Amino acid sequence: MAASLEKTLISVWRQALVEEVKAVSVDGRRFSVRRTSRSRLREVDFEFEGKTLRGLEQNPKTASRWAQLARDGKRVMQFLDTGHYVAVVVDGKVQLYGKDSR
Repeated sequence: MAASLEKTLISVWRQALVEEVKAVSVDGRRFSVRRTSRSRLREVDFEFEGKTLRGLEQNPKTASRWAQLARDGKRVMQFLDTGHYVAVVVDGKVQLYGKDSR
């Protein structure tokens, strides 16, 4: 399951931040990429194995190490499951949070 999750996260990251599409495709379904109201960051809600996940472009104006990477020109997207961060993709590499993120 984790490898499939990782591939899906990388695919969503690539489509939203690299290819800059208006809608990402996951398992033959399309999910709209939109901009957040305050910071104009890209975000997309999509389904994976029956759960709704959210991909959110990293805000470079925060104080986190991920924000520093974004300021340095890396493409960083955080992934959330019901408001909890479960993974991050930085320039095509996935890091899952916690022992049992999914």
